[in-house]
Amino acid sequence: MKIVLLESLGIAEKELDQFAQKLKAEGHEFCAYEKNTDEDVQIERAKDADVIMIANMPLSGKVIRSCPSLKYIDVAFTGVDHVDLEAAKERKVAVSNASGYSNESVAELSLCMMLSLLRNVKQVEDRCRNEGTKDGLVGRELKGKTVGIVGLGAIGKRVAQLVKAFGCEVLAYSRHPKEENKDLASYVSLDELLQKSDIVTLHCPLTDETRHMIDKEKIGMMKQGAILINAARGPVVDYEALAAALEEGKVGGAGIDVFEGEPPIKKDHPMLKTPNTIATPHIAFASAESMTLRAGIVFDNLEKWMAGKKQNVIL
Repeated sequence: MKIVLLESLGIAEKELDQFAQKLKAEGHEFCAYEKNTDEDVQIERAKDADVIMIANMPLSGKVIRSCPSLKYIDVAFTGVDHVDLEAAKERKVAVSNASGYSNESVAELSLCMMLSLLRNVKQVEDRCRNEGTKDGLVGRELKGKTVGIVGLGAIGKRVAQLVKAFGCEVLAYSRHPKEENKDLASYVSLDELLQKSDIVTLHCPLTDETRHMIDKEKIGMMKQGAILINAARGPVVDYEALAAALEEGKVGGAGIDVFEGEPPIKKDHPMLKTPNTIATPHIAFASAESMTLRAGIVFDNLEKWMAGKKQNVIL
């Protein structure tokens, strides 16, 4: 089989070569390329591929339909909304993801943002570098706060464990509550979660139901001065509405790792101009440890699929 990796997996060349040599020893062809979002370039590189591997680079229906030998798309990411699944379905192409690789990484960044916003880290650092003091910027502790988690899947559960260790009360909203999670969080409606939480952190997938789920109306339900963290998917939040709420002081702070598209983010994006906002270019999933774990999952997905034992199945 011909396996084409269309973008970097974020691991050392030596690590990637170990995976590649194993495939080549089994008689397969393996080609790896640097990321290029031009569809025509992608088609040229993958036109005779049996397997396409990607991370979070968009893979359009045009590319999928232009690869007549394509049988499997191996996605090195948890979310797959950047892949045209309808085209894959139409072509009877199997799809797997790398669920689970970034649970710790995303949860830790979410916690980092909570702590940084509560303690005004950005502002006091700027003061310190400019011969200033903490006056007017004394922050708050995480202990005793109510944290609302939207989406209590694997990442949401890890966030719940971390904030409980800090002494927080944890509320959760999930479309499919699980009995075993009730020792970690109290399940409530989304409205109740927004009304009662000092910090709201999003860990849900992007679907038709969740797109702009946190809109002007929902933001209006939040406690005065509450903090919102989004390390899930950008379009889950109406950023125009959130920016207005931050400017007005309704929302006390925001930690935003995801936007409507992948970075670079244009300078005029509303979330890059708002007060008390930490903005990062989609880094939550990316740590040295998570990248190594992800590569292992992706190549294991491939091995299992070739053996007729599909895992992490999307299609």
